[in-house]
Amino acid sequence: MRGVIFDGKQTQVVDDLEIRDPGPGEVLVAISAAGLCHSDLSVVDGTIPFPVPVVLGHEGAGVVEAVGVGVTHVQPGDHVSLSTLANCGTCAECDRGRPTMCRKAIGMPQRPFTRAGKSLYQFASNSAFAERTLVKAVQAVRIPEDIPLTSAALIGCGVLTGVGAVLNRARVDRGDSVVVIGTGGIGLNVIQGARLAGALTVVAVDSNPAKEGVARRFGATHFLSSTEGVREVLPTGADHAFECVGRVELVRQAVDLLDRHGQAVLLGVPAATAEASFLVSSMYLDKSILGCRYGSSRPQRDIALYAELYREGRLLLDELVTETYSVEDFEKAAADASAGRVARAVLTF
Repeated sequence: MRGVIFDGKQTQVVDDLEIRDPGPGEVLVAISAAGLCHSDLSVVDGTIPFPVPVVLGHEGAGVVEAVGVGVTHVQPGDHVSLSTLANCGTCAECDRGRPTMCRKAIGMPQRPFTRAGKSLYQFASNSAFAERTLVKAVQAVRIPEDIPLTSAALIGCGVLTGVGAVLNRARVDRGDSVVVIGTGGIGLNVIQGARLAGALTVVAVDSNPAKEGVARRFGATHFLSSTEGVREVLPTGADHAFECVGRVELVRQAVDLLDRHGQAVLLGVPAATAEASFLVSSMYLDKSILGCRYGSSRPQRDIALYAELYREGRLLLDELVTETYSVEDFEKAAADASAGRVARAVLTF
């Protein structure tokens, strides 16, 4: 079968991948579409360290092909959106409803793939850039069949992370003010999360003026090319500032833009060793800096919710899919995504 692999030096589209059958508690999914997220590119450029060789991709949707013993919530033929959380479901964090904090949900990559007799790692417990992938049952969330799989693919990362950061982590309230730095796939979902939460003022900041139209479509009330103009819109600062790029200087700007009791939420992924600075004295007015993993999501609940919001016309998905690419065109999709020419590139099989 086809897939996109990274061997530590280069990416390659291959057609001789093999995958084992599902074991107990596992689901084999035939991938129909997968979003190309900057996290995939960050593995390639070394920003996110990951063992190689690895099958890339972590934002996908498809059709269940087979299930292992004990799996009852999905069956062959079901349409599913996949999450990256291979959480155990039994630890204290899972029991508290915090699966993103499960210590078995990260840092323990499996190797269900083989190529020429050698095993390959699975990225983010998902590897959606393959014609078939194997996930834990908890990662497969059944969705209505009338949702296009090219759109449903984006729920499992970009939507969970962006909308979830607003609703679950920051808990933006009605009438709040929000600044979103970076309007890529994550930033646009933060913007529409703020709209869903009832934020009164949503300021989108992006150096690319061509992104203004889509930012306003998703719910931005203002658009700026830098953070310098934010204080003209919000003289006392913002209730919430989301950094969605992953640059330490923008983290500092997010903190500096806060009003009293404001929150800076960090969603962008800089290098693992990157350090950011801020004025300690500026924090004594009850300001907070919040990390956020995967939108503090509970995927079985949240993916189903977002699917229904999409069906009601309240959550935008189709508008995120700027262009679809055959998996063989991975390099072009990666180049377009890196250059910011697309909100989300989607690979299809």
